[in-house]
Amino acid sequence: MTVEGNKESVLRLYELLNQGDVDAVGDLAVDDYEEHDPVPGQGTGKEGAIDRFSLITGALAPHFTIEDLVAEGDRVVVRWTNSGTHVGEFAGIPATGRAFTIAGIDVYRLVDGRLCEHWHVIDQLAMLGQLGLLPEPAGA
Repeated sequence: MTVEGNKESVLRLYELLNQGDVDAVGDLAVDDYEEHDPVPGQGTGKEGAIDRFSLITGALAPHFTIEDLVAEGDRVVVRWTNSGTHVGEFAGIPATGRAFTIAGIDVYRLVDGRLCEHWHVIDQLAMLGQLGLLPEPAGA
């Protein structure tokens, strides 16, 4: 698969997430997909990828905006903004109904245009604050 083909596959992933079409995400992942930063409750392999995106879309109602997309060889790096609402339990935290906007970076390794591995960095502190899940600082 070409670098451009890999970029198209990753862009397709975010389109599917924005549409909430988690079942189709499974078509983008290999059977032995490896998640290096699993969310609580996520399984392994392709089913783990489906678990991950089901948990995220079901609990956080995300909408991803792609800010940058960079690819070289078998890697695609995505810098994104995610605006969502905490509508369901996530990581044992009941829904707050609050909206959030956070930034993040995902790195994918692909083979033949399919997702094989994933790493990410997200602004969890900003998300927890926006959801009202952090204690107020002293004197605030």
